[in-house]
Amino acid sequence: MKKQPLWTKDFLSISITSFFLFMGFYVLLTTLPLYILDDLKGDETQVGLIISVFLIAAVISRPFTGKWIDEVGRRKILLASLIVFAVSSLLYFWADSTPALLALRFLHGVGFGMATTATGAIVAEIVPNERRGEGLGYYAMFMNLAMVIGPFAGLTIVQYSSFSWIFALCTVLSFIAIVLGAFVKIPQKAESSVKHPKFTLSSLFEKNAVPVAISAGILAFAYSGILSFISVYAKELDLLEAASFFFVVYAAFIIMSRPFTGRWFDTYGENKVIYPAIVLFAAGLFLLSQANSTFVFLLSGAIIGLGYGTIVPSLQTVAIKQADPDKRGLATSTFFTLFDTGIGLGSYVLGILAVKTGFASLYFMLAGVALFGLLVYYLLHGKKTEPKRIPSEANLPL
Repeated sequence: MKKQPLWTKDFLSISITSFFLFMGFYVLLTTLPLYILDDLKGDETQVGLIISVFLIAAVISRPFTGKWIDEVGRRKILLASLIVFAVSSLLYFWADSTPALLALRFLHGVGFGMATTATGAIVAEIVPNERRGEGLGYYAMFMNLAMVIGPFAGLTIVQYSSFSWIFALCTVLSFIAIVLGAFVKIPQKAESSVKHPKFTLSSLFEKNAVPVAISAGILAFAYSGILSFISVYAKELDLLEAASFFFVVYAAFIIMSRPFTGRWFDTYGENKVIYPAIVLFAAGLFLLSQANSTFVFLLSGAIIGLGYGTIVPSLQTVAIKQADPDKRGLATSTFFTLFDTGIGLGSYVLGILAVKTGFASLYFMLAGVALFGLLVYYLLHGKKTEPKRIPSEANLPL
């Protein structure tokens, strides 16, 4: 039987929309710490707070967005969230104090949380059912590319120009996302209105996805040390130029390994992939704590990419697999709510801790946090899982 087409105009539009959203996210995530320290004369604690506020806002908005897209419609929520995201990007030109930046980061986080939840729900409807795993895998690759280009572009601009160019770039990216999002045609069945008789806490979360999401949150807590402070740590080591390439190496190893890890996940089961990935993540954090040269610094990025880059899609796949078919969107929302909570909490707590311990000691401790995440995963899910092949219709991409 002939396969239904995957690379349609709508699939490309929503995938590239997601690319521009995440590129703007990563540009700011890796450069705002330097903006706060150098231009606003803040400290590491304020760096963590600025990042945490953004992710806390995303966390708060995700569960409600999962409910709204069923009741209001995916298109309306997508366009509304993209507009909020774009306006927020423009307002950075006037955020010249820490309180103003905090308020703006909250608004920006709401837009980001809503938009990324909506794009994820839409792409799941656009791809053909029999090619859902393949389609979502390619969709994820656009986010990986943003992970490469965003930090590289941001840290390169910072070295040669002012932060006004960073804000201009993010504004342009966000308005391009609006244009692309407006062209996406969403299947009629996905736009049908679903009314829920009453609001309950359980209507915002998929309970079957919570155990794996808790494990993801702990590992995200450890990873927040990379997102929030890698540029500051590189500057401390006099390796700021190498920091531009850290995420390039990181994402390159994700892209190279993904076809193999996906095949192993399907063949041998999640545990055979997730356990080694967490160990690699911990090893990469330990190596980062010992970095004293460009080679070691970038090697740690490669190992972290192999480990953490495999962990996230693997755990997301497990979370969705645990949910009922009609609750996969809610499972995704639940997963990323706890995932973002880990990053947001980590960014703030680790900012305080870094002031007292230094970054080398911080990354050493985070290697231990990653191993603790492995233990939690084993207790909450891993030990209950038999090492058998997963039916193909339940698979999602890695």
